[in-house]
Amino acid sequence: MEKIKPVTILLVEDDPGDQKLIKVSLKNQKIANKLYIVGTGEEAMDFLYHRGKYSGRVPFPDLILLDLKMPGMGGKEFLRRIKQDERMKKIPVVILTSSDSDKDILDSYKLQASGYVKKPVELEDFKRVVKEINEYWFVICKLPPKEE
Repeated sequence: MEKIKPVTILLVEDDPGDQKLIKVSLKNQKIANKLYIVGTGEEAMDFLYHRGKYSGRVPFPDLILLDLKMPGMGGKEFLRRIKQDERMKKIPVVILTSSDSDKDILDSYKLQASGYVKKPVELEDFKRVVKEINEYWFVICKLPPKEE
């Protein structure tokens, strides 16, 4: 079996409680994840394009976990923008949100989301979902190679 390489995840989530849950859930995994957390779509754009406080060398993410409902630039607008960029559009983006609206689900896939997961309410279910997302994207799936 192939050696699993460390992966970089960008979490775009405005809720500090959900940020903490995801951080703790990923930390408990056996894969060496490097998690970066931003609270808005605008800050995520700065991260991806190395602007402002991210102008130093920050890694290109292997996966983006994206909340839809955020102040300022919402998740759908963020997704629309990065999927129009040749370099960014190959990054898998998994929607991780409290919405189970058919419209949000359909819109997200039309905007080329790689997956859509409703955030569970119960702590153990939340941990399980994060573990399964991690295993699917970094153990089962083959991701595109990183560009240098």
